[in-house]
Amino acid sequence: MSDLLAHLNPPQYQAVTLPPVHGLILAGAGSGKTRVLTTRIAWLVSTGQVSPHGVLAVTFTNKAAKEMLARLSALVPINPRGLWIGTFHGLCNRMLRAHYRDAGLPQTFQILDSADQLAAIKRLMKNLNVDDEKYPPRELMHFINAHKEQGLRAAQAEAYDPHTRKKVELYAEYEAQCQREGVVDFAELLLRCYELLSRNEPLRRHYQERFRHILVDEFQDTNKLQYAWLKLLAGGGAAVFAVGDDDQSIYAFRGAEVGNMREFERDFAGPNVIRLEQNYRSHGNILDAANALIKHNRERLGKNLWTDAGEGEPIRVFEGFTDLDEARFVVDEIRALVDEGFNRTQIALLYRSNAQSRVLEHELFTRAIPYRVYGGLRFFERQEIKHALAYLRLIANPEDDTAFLRVVNFPTRGIGARSLENLQATAHQMNSGLYNAAASLTGKAGVAVGGFIRLIEQLRQETEGLRLPEMVEHVLEKSGLAEFYRNEKEGQERLENLDELVSAAATFVDDEGAVGEAGALVSFLTHASLESGEHQAGEGQEAVQLMTVHAAKGLEFDAVFITGLEQGLFPHENAAQDRDGLEEERRLMYVAITRARKRLYLCHAQSRMLHGQTRYCVPSAFLEEIPQGLLKLLSRARPAAPAWSSGREAPRLVPAASATLPGGLRVGMNVRHAKFGFGVIVDAEGGGEDAKVQVNFGSAGVKWLSLEYAKLDPA
Repeated sequence: MSDLLAHLNPPQYQAVTLPPVHGLILAGAGSGKTRVLTTRIAWLVSTGQVSPHGVLAVTFTNKAAKEMLARLSALVPINPRGLWIGTFHGLCNRMLRAHYRDAGLPQTFQILDSADQLAAIKRLMKNLNVDDEKYPPRELMHFINAHKEQGLRAAQAEAYDPHTRKKVELYAEYEAQCQREGVVDFAELLLRCYELLSRNEPLRRHYQERFRHILVDEFQDTNKLQYAWLKLLAGGGAAVFAVGDDDQSIYAFRGAEVGNMREFERDFAGPNVIRLEQNYRSHGNILDAANALIKHNRERLGKNLWTDAGEGEPIRVFEGFTDLDEARFVVDEIRALVDEGFNRTQIALLYRSNAQSRVLEHELFTRAIPYRVYGGLRFFERQEIKHALAYLRLIANPEDDTAFLRVVNFPTRGIGARSLENLQATAHQMNSGLYNAAASLTGKAGVAVGGFIRLIEQLRQETEGLRLPEMVEHVLEKSGLAEFYRNEKEGQERLENLDELVSAAATFVDDEGAVGEAGALVSFLTHASLESGEHQAGEGQEAVQLMTVHAAKGLEFDAVFITGLEQGLFPHENAAQDRDGLEEERRLMYVAITRARKRLYLCHAQSRMLHGQTRYCVPSAFLEEIPQGLLKLLSRARPAAPAWSSGREAPRLVPAASATLPGGLRVGMNVRHAKFGFGVIVDAEGGGEDAKVQVNFGSAGVKWLSLEYAKLDPA
């Protein structure tokens, strides 16, 4: 027994040996929460306080469940078959399989994954002749799942207007269809299991008496229904051991309720709140920065990370002239780190939005540095980018059958698989491409495909003579792609990627200035094909890791670059409009900082290409929330190449000689305004008392201000 507990620090020991009472373990980043969870189970079993049958342990991923089982097997001789360790969905599936009759399900019920669920909804809508433009299937799927995660059936859902009333009706039809077919989606697993336990008292009592100890990992990520399910099982007197970190709750968009931790403290834990604050991952300066940042959030349960590993190096802060300048700095530093002995696999580039990866990928590709996009696709492999490029390819070459098949029915135009099979057979007989064979189609299919052909011809005519960025932007709008993703509930990220494609076109024209407009499209498509080729690092190859901050949660690296630290980007403009949104963004920044073990870089740019246009940026407010004594400001090199197009006016980083601004103000300076907040001066007119300045205030917009009346203070 002494060996089992020997390597625990005092708070870990206190948590592991907690009597059979409820406990809330506030486990900071890198504080050894998995060790505490597994050792707790091993200690309970080995001391005879509970049999393996009496333990229920809930995790959020199958990977975490397997890791817990593996660690547990190494600590005590135990038969894993007797343990109930798994995800919420996995455990509910196990319970429903055992009691399928009571749950009103066939014994062989099947589970729909997200793609299957979407297909089932599309089939339902087609059978009911529902307009899928007015009621997008994916949006309806999110509507159904969100209600299930709140524990609401269609009969309980509220409808405030005719549009919502129709969605509630479709939700009811979907429920009936799934019941007829004997299938359940992921959200249904938990809801059906909760309903089963709620109404079946003997069954509920059986599981309440069986599971005397309930342990929950990543408790901050639980949603409303998951918490209700746990409370139901704990109603017979089981001891609930909840491990989580409210400072790392970053999944509100998936339904996670950070308030569940405060509710648990009131409902269960009482005085049994244990804080794991010793960090075994990061150096002191990194932890001090994280602590200082997160203290700006209100209603925290509170903790302060510390380490005995020493202060370590200061946090490096770099400000680039442009996003390309930022990317070049990052790649230069990566090369220097590798020369110092850092393993490329232990270097991570983090960004708030997937679209930011494009500039970084381009620079890594150009400089032949192996990289891997973790938990996602490289920029030119993303669905929406491949769709956009397919339209552009058809404009350049109508005989491109692969591009034709990709977008002929995207967005949907009522062209079915059978029609396309007939078209391909006709093209084969005519020994021609699909585009030319389309004229031979008759009936409804012929009308639909003919409309698509006319669209491509129209796009070719309308884009003739346009510069490449304007051509790309025009195609995105007129093809219907942009509108399609605007109507998707989770289409914002795909729209950002499409915006970045316009920026990629603008940057390409800048870099390849000798390319004539007539050949620019073909050259750009070639460039895109080359960058989407097999350049990502192979399995097992040392490679730099690229990922969003969301994808980085749970991971750690020797060196971390957090890029794009600008207002409107990080914190994201969509999430920073209210206090709750801003606090979640701050928690996201906290997660990003605490991924770093030894070296941390915070990077931002004065200007960034957005939708093919230069946007002047205000540094992230999060940078100001980190004590300056922890930071090392890196000197800024001259930009290697301008990121703005030769066809647009370059941003002036200093005012004209005639523009003498009072108060030491200058173009490019960060300022603060009492009403509009933080901004950056991007232009100036006049001098002395008559001086005017143009200031970009981020979400508050760009404004011209007279210095005689507007009080601006250097920020």
